[in-house]
Order: sequence, then structure tokens, then C-alpha cells
Amino acid sequence: MSATAAPTALQTGHIGLNVTDLDRSLDFYRKVFGFEVQGEGREPGRAFAFLGREGRLMVTLWQQSEGGYAPGLPGLHHLSFQVETIEEVRSAEEVLRSLGAEFQYDGVVPHGEGAASGGIFFTDPDGIRLEIYAPTGADSAPAPVASAPTCGFF
Repeated sequence: MSATAAPTALQTGHIGLNVTDLDRSLDFYRKVFGFEVQGEGREPGRAFAFLGREGRLMVTLWQQSEGGYAPGLPGLHHLSFQVETIEEVRSAEEVLRSLGAEFQYDGVVPHGEGAASGGIFFTDPDGIRLEIYAPTGADSAPAPVASAPTCGFF
């Protein structure tokens, strides 16, 4: 591959997140996303968990940080997960409410005025900004920002 040629079959692999409490984050990500623990390490100073679904690694959690998520610093803006239906988004919203998660907006919001895609914007226990959205079904919800794209974290 030359320095200017892009790979033809490029796709996102997995996302690694630093967390402050592995057990707390494991509980959250398993309940909200239905992730299965695919691997785990608990050595002092090296606690981690590999999470996925149907044999596919999707998220790794690394207990190697202190404090909370800092949106003002370079790095992750937010992590978004796509589901098939708006009903799945609403089901996840119920789970998140039972866990006491913080939401950016109340309920499902479309990605722009009249847009069919949309979802919910919330944070994990460390303040990492997350989104769950569906490609259709959000067009009847009011947009918090008339111009696209609506992102719960601007």
C-alpha cells in the first residue's frame, strides 16, 4: 500500500475507553448495550474488560484514569451506536433512566428538523458522551436545533 492509497475495506474495529471504576462501567455497559464480557484482566494497575456482542469485539474498558471526561480537551467528542428501530432507542432510554444516567435532551430527538434519523444523547458514569440512534422513526420528535446536524453535545 502506498502512502497515499486508502485501504479498500476499512471499517471501525473497537473503541477503547478509559474508566475510573471497571466494575461500575461493566455494569453500565452490559445493562445499556447488552454487551458480553469477552475477556477480562484484573492485575493490579492493569484492569480491563473486552466487551462485544455475537463474538464481535466492540468496546474495551481500561481502568487507568482518574477524574471525569474532559470535553474541552482534544480526544473523543462522543461515541455513537446505531440500532435498527426507534423502539430500541426508547427501550435503551428506559434502562438509562433506571440507572440514573444524565441526558442532554429529554427523550428522542431527530438529527435535524424533519430528519428521520435521531436518538438519545447521554453520559456514562465517567461522563463519557454517548448516543444511541436509529436511521428512521425520529421525524415526529421536535428538533432541539433547527439546522442539521443535531448533536446533543455541541
